[in-house]
Amino acid sequence: MLSRFWRIVLTVTGWHIAASVCYYAIYAGTPLFRDAFSLSSFEVGLVISALTLGYAVFLLPFGVATDRFGERRTLSAGLAGLASGVLLVAVAPTYWLFLAAVFLLGSMYGSATPGTNKAIFDQIDAERHHRAIGIKQIGPTVGSAIGAVLITGLAGRFFWQFGFLVAAGVGLITTVTFFFVYRRASRADMTSPDFRGLLSNRTYLVLLPAGMCIGAAFYTTTGYTVLFIDESIGATVATGGLVLASVQAVNSAGKIVVGTLADILPGTPRARTGAILVVQAAGGGVLFLLLPLTTTPLTAGLVFACLGVFVLGSTGLYYSCISTLVSDEKLGAASAAGQLAMTVSGLFAPPTFGYLIDANGYGVAWAFLAGLSFVAAALVLLVVFEIV
Repeated sequence: MLSRFWRIVLTVTGWHIAASVCYYAIYAGTPLFRDAFSLSSFEVGLVISALTLGYAVFLLPFGVATDRFGERRTLSAGLAGLASGVLLVAVAPTYWLFLAAVFLLGSMYGSATPGTNKAIFDQIDAERHHRAIGIKQIGPTVGSAIGAVLITGLAGRFFWQFGFLVAAGVGLITTVTFFFVYRRASRADMTSPDFRGLLSNRTYLVLLPAGMCIGAAFYTTTGYTVLFIDESIGATVATGGLVLASVQAVNSAGKIVVGTLADILPGTPRARTGAILVVQAAGGGVLFLLLPLTTTPLTAGLVFACLGVFVLGSTGLYYSCISTLVSDEKLGAASAAGQLAMTVSGLFAPPTFGYLIDANGYGVAWAFLAGLSFVAAALVLLVVFEIV
């Protein structure tokens, strides 16, 4: 029989995987809808921006709702909305209706961070928080990997929307399962967020722009991996999907490892989580500079896999850092605001990246993400050394 720790963690992780299959289907499908609607690289970036705009707009409302009504309700509603959104994406007849469906899909993913983080930090013992977050955070990476294989693989066998329809089915089935399986511990859910208190926390505020830089690297790289393999390396779209899936698989394993290290290494929780995050962000910056030098799917795949461990895999530690700076009763709103900071970057980074590709090529575009990764490392250093 499963222990309480594993029952909670596996239930929440299963939700996160299904939600991410729906959400990250858009990233894996970039070459498919680019061809279907005859889009430029800049217009592909606008699709990613529409997705992240919906996510950004609804993060704080979902954070407030999670603190107010509990994560069981908000997570169930959010996943049902994600399944509906990806279904609308599959049937959209024009580019503009496609953008509207993508916006709806992104908005429902706003339930993910506040709901799953609250479930972990409210119901798991403090000494196992970070490894639980590390396991839970494999949800986006595993979901993205599954989505990449589904979307790119099934498109070649059937029609380009087929994988999106399968993702919608996964979301609906998991919604029903989660609603009946998840059980809340007997704690009061009816709390209201203290945004004024968060704004007075200077260290927390410094971590937010670091999250913006990490988010820019994460969302942009995930959105353009398949295109880079297709356009720059010259491999097939299916190969690009496999590279993206391998990135997410390595990313998942890395999150569990660094989450465990954050629980067992010496030092204060703030120092040890922040130090690991600095290494991940700075290492990612170096790897972004190496990407333009790759010429084969194998070498590109190896660099992307390393990126999965470093800056792309740093989201779990980012949330862990947030948890060391705020009290538990503020965690729903603090997680939502932290994720909002990451998501805001998705409004400008993918179109900027696409513009740089069109104007100067992938070398300058990857250097742009490298610079943002180094800025993130510098900001987190301020938190580690308690300069703020």
